Amino acid sequence: MGMVGMTGTRQVLFIQGGGAGAHDEWDDKLVDSMRRELGDAYEVRYPRMPDEDDPSYARWSPAIRREMADLADGAVVAGHSVGGTMLIHALAEQWPDRRLAAIVLIAAPFMGRGGWPGDEFELPGDLGAKLPHGARVHVFHGLDDETALPSHADLYARVIPQAQVHRLPGRDHQLNNDLSEVAKAISPGRA
Repeated sequence: MGMVGMTGTRQVLFIQGGGAGAHDEWDDKLVDSMRRELGDAYEVRYPRMPDEDDPSYARWSPAIRREMADLADGAVVAGHSVGGTMLIHALAEQWPDRRLAAIVLIAAPFMGRGGWPGDEFELPGDLGAKLPHGARVHVFHGLDDETALPSHADLYARVIPQAQVHRLPGRDHQLNNDLSEVAKAISPGRA
């Protein structure tokens, strides 16, 4: 890469949620909002996950790991809905080779006690201790989320003591397609 890659562009990897049409008709609006808010200093990567209408950890985790292997040090990883749940579990299971600046969960359902029953995995009670060291953790949840109830944010807060939890009034499972607060958390120096 040489000096060309040193122009200061930072990377954000955004993992989509599940469901038919999620990549092209739903979460693309979240990614558009994020790109607009972060501006040119960031490159937002938005890969398509396999079999989005039937998301499974067995299929998504290798895809997530492949995408993380392509990142540079200091990247941010974010996941929406079940994409966030898959992402955080993959990170707890095995750290990427790259140093992450931040891990961001957006309206992510909690798999395990008090949350959704986990078919493939349950999140560990000491999840925070298993996450890559030095990465800031942000949990965003809309208080009008009817898909994954706002109580899921409290479940994450309990098992990730270092997480900053952002509860957003009046926002739904898609955060009303507005990721301005998320962008501010990713890029704190931004006006």
